[in-house]
Formats: sequence, structure tokens, C-alpha cells
Amino acid sequence: MLYIFSGLPATGKSTLSSMLARELRAVYLRVDVVEQAMRDAGAKVDGPEGYIVCYALASQNLRLGLDVIADTVNPIPITREAWRNAAESVKAPFVEIEVVCSDENEHRQRVETRAVDIPGLVLPTWEQVIHREYDAWGRDRIVIDTAHQTAADSFEQLCQQLEGVRRQFS
Repeated sequence: MLYIFSGLPATGKSTLSSMLARELRAVYLRVDVVEQAMRDAGAKVDGPEGYIVCYALASQNLRLGLDVIADTVNPIPITREAWRNAAESVKAPFVEIEVVCSDENEHRQRVETRAVDIPGLVLPTWEQVIHREYDAWGRDRIVIDTAHQTAADSFEQLCQQLEGVRRQFS
């Protein structure tokens, strides 16, 4: 199964997706890691390059029968469709998960105080986050609101919602 995460920076998306990857022992694809590795290798990354690499890696691992966790902002319909296509091209099920932080003050504090966990990565400012392109969803998906709760609480909520999805594909 492909678990397609999306959400603005500092909503808790990477925290939850990495927790799920650990729990499932799944392949974990974080576009920030891919893009920073490309920059470290001297490549200019200013478009969909990192996403395209992740789509290919996801399809390959799904073809091997592995669960894959995709950790990306996934901001627009074309990126969301490309993730679905990555799963459908190898006849793998997928689930879409949007992580939000509905409290603007809490979200801003997270953006302004979070630590870099990828060497060399420059984190976005609050201004960059709020002005980033991010289209509203027009499809059903799991939505996890991380405002006013711990990562453990958000993860428990995610796992409860995923139980029903996984039963559909068992």
C-alpha cells in the first residue's frame, strides 16, 4: 500500500509519516531528503525533480510488494494525481492523508522553532509557508489535525482511521 502524506511544512507530517514507517517497517520516501541529496551532488533543484525521483522509487518498491510512505507537501492536484498513478501503475492500493495544524499561532510557533534534521536543508520561514502554493483538496482523504495534541495522540488518531482503510484491502 502507498500512504500518500501531504500538508504544509511544520504541521507534523514528517513526524507522523516517519512514525508510521517505523510501525509498518515500510519504505520511507521523504522528498526533502531526496532534494537535499540532489543539491549536495551539485544539481539545481527548482521544480518537480525530487518528486519525480520519489514517484519512481515508490513504484519500484510497491512492485516488490512493500508498503511505501510518501512524505511530501503534495501541494497541487497534479502532484496528488502523480502519487495515485504511481500506485495504480503497479496495481497497488493507496490512501491519501492530509496533515494540518488548524491553530495558526501554534503552526507559526512550530515553523519558527523547529530544528533542521537534514544536514544542509534550509527550512522555510513563516512568510514562505503561508504564501506557499497549496490547493484545497477536492477528494476524500484522511485529515489529521495536529493542533493542541501530542504527536502520540495524532498518531493514535491516524492509526485508528487507517484500520478501516487497511481492512478494505485485506
